[in-house]
Amino acid sequence: MPLKAFRGPKVWLWRWRRNPLKRRADVVEAWVVLGTWLLTVVAGVLAGLAGAGAVEHGLARERAEWQPVVARVVGRAGQTSPPHGHAAAAARVWAEVRWTVADGTAHTGQVRVEFGSKAGTPVTVWTDPQGRLVGRPTSASEAALRGTLVGGLVGMSAAAVPFVGGLALRGRLERRRMNAWDTEWARLGPQWGRMV
Repeated sequence: MPLKAFRGPKVWLWRWRRNPLKRRADVVEAWVVLGTWLLTVVAGVLAGLAGAGAVEHGLARERAEWQPVVARVVGRAGQTSPPHGHAAAAARVWAEVRWTVADGTAHTGQVRVEFGSKAGTPVTVWTDPQGRLVGRPTSASEAALRGTLVGGLVGMSAAAVPFVGGLALRGRLERRRMNAWDTEWARLGPQWGRMV
Protein backbone atom coordinates (compact mmCIF):
# COMPACT_ATOMS: atom_id res chain seq x y z
CA MET A 1 0.00 0.00 0.00
CA PRO A 2 2.70 2.59 0.75
CA LEU A 3 4.06 2.28 -2.80
CA LYS A 4 0.65 2.98 -4.32
CA ALA A 5 0.33 6.13 -2.25
CA PHE A 6 3.80 7.16 -3.36
CA ARG A 7 3.16 6.56 -7.07
CA GLY A 8 -0.24 8.16 -7.07
CA PRO A 9 -3.45 6.93 -8.64
CA LYS A 10 -3.28 5.27 -12.05
CA VAL A 11 -4.84 7.55 -14.63
CA TRP A 12 -5.59 6.27 -18.13
CA LEU A 13 -4.08 8.25 -21.01
CA TRP A 14 -2.33 10.61 -18.61
CA ARG A 15 0.21 11.54 -21.27
CA TRP A 16 -2.50 13.19 -23.41
CA ARG A 17 -4.50 14.95 -20.68
CA ARG A 18 -4.35 18.70 -20.40
CA ASN A 19 -1.92 19.90 -17.76
CA PRO A 20 -0.42 23.37 -17.36
CA LEU A 21 2.87 21.82 -16.23
CA LYS A 22 3.21 19.63 -19.31
CA ARG A 23 6.11 20.61 -21.54
CA ARG A 24 6.54 20.17 -25.27
CA ALA A 25 9.06 17.38 -24.57
CA ASP A 26 6.38 15.47 -22.65
CA VAL A 27 4.00 15.64 -25.61
CA VAL A 28 6.73 14.49 -28.01
CA GLU A 29 7.62 11.59 -25.71
CA ALA A 30 3.96 10.57 -25.47
CA TRP A 31 3.68 10.36 -29.25
CA VAL A 32 7.00 8.53 -29.51
CA VAL A 33 5.77 5.91 -27.03
CA LEU A 34 2.48 5.47 -28.88
CA GLY A 35 4.17 5.29 -32.29
CA THR A 36 6.77 2.84 -31.04
CA TRP A 37 4.17 0.46 -29.64
CA LEU A 38 2.02 0.64 -32.76
CA LEU A 39 4.98 0.04 -35.08
CA THR A 40 6.25 -2.78 -32.89
CA VAL A 41 2.92 -4.62 -32.92
CA VAL A 42 2.17 -4.03 -36.61
CA ALA A 43 5.69 -4.91 -37.81
CA GLY A 44 5.81 -8.03 -35.63
CA VAL A 45 2.41 -9.32 -36.70
CA LEU A 46 2.85 -8.62 -40.42
CA ALA A 47 6.38 -10.04 -40.60
CA GLY A 48 5.36 -13.10 -38.56
CA LEU A 49 2.39 -13.83 -40.80
CA ALA A 50 4.48 -13.34 -43.94
CA GLY A 51 7.24 -15.63 -42.63
CA ALA A 52 4.83 -18.35 -41.55
CA GLY A 53 2.98 -18.17 -44.88
CA ALA A 54 6.20 -18.41 -46.88
CA VAL A 55 7.38 -21.47 -44.95
CA GLU A 56 4.03 -23.24 -45.20
CA HIS A 57 3.75 -22.40 -48.93
CA GLY A 58 7.24 -23.77 -49.63
CA LEU A 59 6.58 -26.98 -47.72
CA ALA A 60 3.20 -27.43 -49.45
CA ARG A 61 4.93 -27.03 -52.83
CA GLU A 62 7.43 -29.73 -51.81
CA ARG A 63 4.58 -32.06 -50.81
CA ALA A 64 2.97 -31.52 -54.20
CA GLU A 65 6.14 -31.92 -56.30
CA TRP A 66 8.12 -34.62 -54.50
CA GLN A 67 7.00 -38.12 -55.37
CA PRO A 68 7.76 -41.56 -53.91
CA VAL A 69 9.57 -43.90 -56.30
CA VAL A 70 10.42 -47.58 -55.89
CA ALA A 71 14.17 -48.08 -56.20
CA ARG A 72 16.13 -51.34 -56.18
CA VAL A 73 19.25 -52.05 -54.13
CA VAL A 74 22.21 -52.45 -56.51
CA GLY A 75 24.49 -54.61 -54.34
CA ARG A 76 24.30 -56.39 -51.00
CA ALA A 77 23.82 -53.87 -48.19
CA GLY A 78 26.34 -54.16 -45.38
CA GLN A 79 29.23 -56.24 -46.67
CA THR A 80 30.89 -56.15 -43.24
CA SER A 81 29.76 -57.97 -40.10
CA PRO A 82 26.39 -56.98 -38.64
CA PRO A 83 26.18 -54.58 -35.67
CA HIS A 84 26.06 -56.09 -32.18
CA GLY A 85 23.53 -55.69 -29.38
CA HIS A 86 20.18 -53.93 -29.59
CA ALA A 87 21.10 -52.12 -32.82
CA ALA A 88 21.45 -55.42 -34.74
CA ALA A 89 17.70 -55.92 -35.30
CA ALA A 90 16.99 -52.37 -36.57
CA ALA A 91 20.35 -51.59 -38.15
CA ARG A 92 20.27 -49.44 -41.27
CA VAL A 93 23.28 -49.00 -43.51
CA TRP A 94 24.07 -46.95 -46.60
CA ALA A 95 23.60 -48.74 -49.89
CA GLU A 96 23.50 -47.78 -53.54
CA VAL A 97 20.06 -47.92 -55.19
CA ARG A 98 18.83 -47.39 -58.74
CA TRP A 99 15.50 -46.00 -59.89
CA THR A 100 13.89 -44.83 -63.11
CA VAL A 101 12.02 -41.51 -63.42
CA ALA A 102 8.95 -40.80 -65.56
CA ASP A 103 10.95 -39.86 -68.68
CA GLY A 104 12.75 -43.24 -68.58
CA THR A 105 16.19 -42.11 -67.41
CA ALA A 106 17.90 -44.21 -64.74
CA HIS A 107 19.38 -42.62 -61.63
CA THR A 108 21.51 -44.00 -58.80
CA GLY A 109 22.13 -42.72 -55.29
CA GLN A 110 22.90 -43.66 -51.71
CA VAL A 111 20.11 -44.28 -49.20
CA ARG A 112 19.82 -46.04 -45.86
CA VAL A 113 18.42 -49.57 -46.06
CA GLU A 114 18.11 -52.47 -43.67
CA PHE A 115 21.34 -54.34 -43.01
CA GLY A 116 21.70 -57.40 -45.22
CA SER A 117 19.31 -56.25 -47.98
CA LYS A 118 20.10 -58.21 -51.14
CA ALA A 119 20.50 -56.84 -54.63
CA GLY A 120 17.09 -56.13 -56.17
CA THR A 121 15.34 -55.46 -52.85
CA PRO A 122 12.72 -52.73 -53.39
CA VAL A 123 13.14 -49.52 -51.36
CA THR A 124 10.86 -46.47 -51.45
CA VAL A 125 12.74 -43.23 -52.04
CA TRP A 126 11.50 -39.66 -52.58
CA THR A 127 12.54 -37.68 -55.66
CA ASP A 128 12.04 -34.13 -56.91
CA PRO A 129 10.70 -33.37 -60.43
CA GLN A 130 14.24 -33.69 -61.86
CA GLY A 131 14.62 -37.19 -60.39
CA ARG A 132 17.13 -36.27 -57.66
CA LEU A 133 16.92 -37.86 -54.22
CA VAL A 134 15.26 -35.74 -51.56
CA GLY A 135 14.02 -36.42 -48.04
CA ARG A 136 10.46 -37.33 -47.20
CA PRO A 137 8.32 -34.15 -47.40
CA THR A 138 6.85 -32.79 -44.20
CA SER A 139 3.23 -33.50 -43.37
CA ALA A 140 0.67 -30.70 -43.18
CA SER A 141 0.77 -30.66 -39.38
CA GLU A 142 4.59 -30.59 -39.34
CA ALA A 143 4.52 -27.74 -41.87
CA ALA A 144 2.05 -25.80 -39.71
CA LEU A 145 4.27 -26.24 -36.65
CA ARG A 146 7.38 -25.21 -38.59
CA GLY A 147 5.57 -22.22 -40.06
CA THR A 148 4.36 -21.14 -36.63
CA LEU A 149 7.84 -21.37 -35.11
CA VAL A 150 9.54 -19.55 -37.98
CA GLY A 151 6.76 -16.94 -38.09
CA GLY A 152 7.14 -16.33 -34.37
CA LEU A 153 10.90 -15.86 -34.66
CA VAL A 154 10.57 -13.59 -37.70
CA GLY A 155 7.83 -11.58 -36.01
CA MET A 156 9.83 -11.08 -32.82
CA SER A 157 12.91 -10.11 -34.80
CA ALA A 158 10.97 -7.60 -36.89
CA ALA A 159 9.23 -6.18 -33.82
CA ALA A 160 12.59 -5.67 -32.11
CA VAL A 161 13.65 -3.06 -34.71
CA PRO A 162 11.02 -0.36 -33.95
CA PHE A 163 11.09 -1.26 -30.25
CA VAL A 164 14.84 -0.69 -29.96
CA GLY A 165 14.57 2.41 -32.15
CA GLY A 166 11.87 3.81 -29.85
CA LEU A 167 13.96 3.07 -26.77
CA ALA A 168 16.93 4.87 -28.33
CA LEU A 169 14.77 7.87 -29.24
CA ARG A 170 13.27 8.03 -25.75
CA GLY A 171 16.77 7.87 -24.26
CA ARG A 172 17.84 10.78 -26.45
CA LEU A 173 14.74 12.80 -25.45
CA GLU A 174 15.46 12.03 -21.79
CA ARG A 175 19.07 13.28 -22.13
CA ARG A 176 17.86 16.49 -23.79
CA ARG A 177 15.31 17.02 -21.02
CA MET A 178 17.92 16.45 -18.32
CA ASN A 179 20.31 18.89 -20.02
CA ALA A 180 17.53 21.49 -20.20
CA TRP A 181 16.78 21.00 -16.51
CA ASP A 182 20.48 21.35 -15.67
CA THR A 183 20.62 24.59 -17.64
CA GLU A 184 17.51 25.95 -15.87
CA TRP A 185 18.81 24.89 -12.48
CA ALA A 186 22.16 26.55 -13.13
CA ARG A 187 20.29 29.75 -13.97
CA LEU A 188 17.68 29.63 -11.17
CA GLY A 189 19.48 27.62 -8.47
CA PRO A 190 21.56 30.52 -7.07
CA GLN A 191 18.38 32.63 -6.72
CA TRP A 192 16.68 29.89 -4.66
CA GLY A 193 18.74 30.63 -1.57
CA ARG A 194 17.92 34.36 -1.57
CA MET A 195 14.19 33.75 -1.14
CA VAL A 196 14.55 32.54 2.43
